[in-house]
Amino acid sequence: MSFCVAIDGPAAAGKGTVSRAVAEIFGFGYLDTGLLYRATGAKTFEGLSPIEAAQSLTAEDLQRDDLRSGDAGQAASRVAAIAEVRDALVDFQRAFARRNGGAVLDGRDIGTVICPDAEVKLYITASDEVRAKRRFDELIEAGEKTTLDKVLDDLRERDTRDAARATAPLKPAEDAIIIDTSDMTIDAAVAQVVELIKARTV
Repeated sequence: MSFCVAIDGPAAAGKGTVSRAVAEIFGFGYLDTGLLYRATGAKTFEGLSPIEAAQSLTAEDLQRDDLRSGDAGQAASRVAAIAEVRDALVDFQRAFARRNGGAVLDGRDIGTVICPDAEVKLYITASDEVRAKRRFDELIEAGEKTTLDKVLDDLRERDTRDAARATAPLKPAEDAIIIDTSDMTIDAAVAQVVELIKARTV
């Protein structure tokens, strides 16, 4: 069975947490497409051009322990604005989306570009302040030194860059269901998404 759930949204809105939970509940494969761009961005730290980094990406690159850092996030946003980088990663994502057994993909252009024919399209968002606090807590727990104000500024800068890029800008698909998690628990968000998927699978 091929069944694709496309989940888009800005950083720290909860889409990754919801996506992983939903994939586990339904037994679907899960792909955090942001990791592809984070890994590509991280490889540029080693002197590769963004296009070289994307074209040489391997499964091992997705296991790097620095992919959740703030630097990797900013690098991901920069390389994601390059059309040739996105082109190099599209086929991998589309093949995963149509794997047997179902798939959940989260990112910024899944419902609009990668899987416009997905059976379920969601756009998960939250207020800037809520997202910044979530990301700040993650970074502090990971041992990074930063401030809430800097994290908020970085998030807004990244949102602006992601929404303004010419290729695959961050935006909801026209037929996506928008879920705002600002005042929701993760359990409540997961429960809502589970019901939406069940409605499309019966």
